Amino acid sequence: MEMLNFIQELFSKYGYSVLFFGLLLEFVALPFPGETTMAFAGFLSYTGRLDFITLILVAFAGTTAGMTLTYFVGLKAGMPFIQRYGKWLLFSPAKLDKTQKWFEKYGSILISIGYFIPGVRHFTGYFAGIVALPFRKFALYAYSGALFWVVLFLGIGRVFGPQWMGIFHLFELYALWIISGGVAIAALVILYRYRKKISIRLFPRKAAIK
Repeated sequence: MEMLNFIQELFSKYGYSVLFFGLLLEFVALPFPGETTMAFAGFLSYTGRLDFITLILVAFAGTTAGMTLTYFVGLKAGMPFIQRYGKWLLFSPAKLDKTQKWFEKYGSILISIGYFIPGVRHFTGYFAGIVALPFRKFALYAYSGALFWVVLFLGIGRVFGPQWMGIFHLFELYALWIISGGVAIAALVILYRYRKKISIRLFPRKAAIK
């Protein structure tokens, strides 16, 4: 409750800019409760105090600005800089090692799903730059993931209103399972809808015979 009171006070004083600068700083790896702030901001839009579309635009801008900044830091400075000066940005060796292992395991897709992994999303931009991932590819994963992330957490507050806290904590516990299930369902729907086109591409000879 103390955190929510603090966030509410920030919105009262600074309005939408809280979301932009807070999320930007979070992705530079400074402490800021981004998901909680977005869910609460969504609730404020539910009460009519803030505009939901404006919140999406501001949150998306702050998130992508932070991710883009970290990408170019990683690209220009590299791992030695991060290892040497990371402590000033609250980079612990354990978090760096964890993110590196996740990045090696999942590759570029981690940039999108990393938003939902605590302790990982803050560093995916740096690692994308360190491994010199092409910017267009980085932007595709980072910006699409950012849009989904901000709409989802703002939507929790907007849709569920006074019950947002319960849904938010539930989602925090099972975020990866929920996202994985949603992606699997979407993939199945796409496969079913375009099954004929996919079949023709995979088995052109059978299609020609028919």
